[in-house]
Amino acid sequence: MHLKAWMWMGGLLLAGGALAQADAPAQVRSVEQADAILAEVARERAAAEASYAESEQVCYTKFFVNNCLDKAKEQRRERLAGLRTREIDANYFKRKSAVELRDRELHDRNERDAAEEASRAANPPAPHVDPADKPRPQPAGKLPAQRQAEHAAREKQRATEAAAEAGQRASKVEAYEQKQADAAERQKRVAEKQAERAAKRAKREADEAAKKAAEAERAKQNAQGK
Repeated sequence: MHLKAWMWMGGLLLAGGALAQADAPAQVRSVEQADAILAEVARERAAAEASYAESEQVCYTKFFVNNCLDKAKEQRRERLAGLRTREIDANYFKRKSAVELRDRELHDRNERDAAEEASRAANPPAPHVDPADKPRPQPAGKLPAQRQAEHAAREKQRATEAAAEAGQRASKVEAYEQKQADAAERQKRVAEKQAERAAKRAKREADEAAKKAAEAERAKQNAQGK
């Protein structure tokens, strides 16, 4: 039983090493690639948690339980750290792409507005003059520079709100990961206590059995001596 457990644990460690190499960050070149990386990170994070849970169960069958659990926990930490790096890179690329897209759209709109304004200035419509009409005061229109400044202010406000929302989402993700880690730590402590109690109970039972066997042997010897 112990030999099989050791062989199984060794396989897990080799698999964990291979996955750790697969977690090496790759250069993100498109939003589609960033989305694919985020989906892959989610799958590998779930696999890492499942592997850690299996490793815990194997560790409880070993004599050096705490040493085995520490190794499994370190392996899990390294895998999650690599995944977190890839996740941050993908999210950064998506935010950067969104900002660049908004900047291009703003630039294009500004150029169209300026071109339309120049066209209207160069080709004003012929006024229709009716002698019976009295001149009416015309409302003052906004200059192109004013419209562009207002548009730029609105886009800046949108970018600020988007950045704040992204920060809130990142904080929620970190809080969730910390909650998961705390829950796993609590489970580990409970399992350690259970293993310790089981070991103490097994030792007491073994001591009692040995004591009874010794008493039986002494009784046998006494009976033979008589």
